[in-house]
Amino acid sequence: MSGHSKWATTKHRKAAVDAKRSALFSKLTRVITVAAKTGGDPNPENNAALAAAVAKAKSYSLPKDKIEAAIAKAFGAGADANAFEEVVYEGYGPAGVALYVEALTDNRNRTAADVRAAFTRAGGNLGATGSVAFQFERKGEITVDATGAPGEDELMLLVADAGGDDLEQIDEGFVVYTAPADVMAVKAALEDSGVPVKGAELVMEPMTPVEVSVEDARKVLRLVDRLEELDDIQTVYHTMELTEEIAAALEE
Repeated sequence: MSGHSKWATTKHRKAAVDAKRSALFSKLTRVITVAAKTGGDPNPENNAALAAAVAKAKSYSLPKDKIEAAIAKAFGAGADANAFEEVVYEGYGPAGVALYVEALTDNRNRTAADVRAAFTRAGGNLGATGSVAFQFERKGEITVDATGAPGEDELMLLVADAGGDDLEQIDEGFVVYTAPADVMAVKAALEDSGVPVKGAELVMEPMTPVEVSVEDARKVLRLVDRLEELDDIQTVYHTMELTEEIAAALEE
């Protein structure tokens, strides 16, 4: 089990702010529709990708009727799930920070142009496929609410028994890491043990976060914000380590 990560703490604090964006719900419903269509089954119990998409949507409080409508859209008349494809963009931002950008798009040319423009304005460079992916590792991530959660030692034992790989404490509670294929099984086991799970999703974690100055951190996060504001972009991951000093400066 690893120690506490300031990077994870700030990342999740930022995620809470991002959840307020008006475009978030439309992005979440698009992911659900595509996952349902791709998996070929509207039942999350039989469709792992859909189960993860629904769990993530619920963690951001996407209403149940919107979730159901997004699933129905995948199998209804005139469904447009097939129009969207998953695309990954990789590149380097200010201070050489690597960025891994996940998108769902119905127009590759438009999305690529928008992403390239964002990198260029930030003084970065959009790279070729595989240029930064090796710096990240795919993991399952489960968030646990501090309210009602057991202590760290007890939770650590429950995580190990459930088949989880790692545990990390953040401001709002804990983050449990799993192998990608195990995330939903571990989530269910923790819930069965009475652990207050807030959500679960698949993420890309940086294997070796890099330290940057406060000024460069601001530049990198401006680039992240520009990318996340694009309709087609789902998630942006970076290798920047947000130290306690940087987190405090960014909150001023």
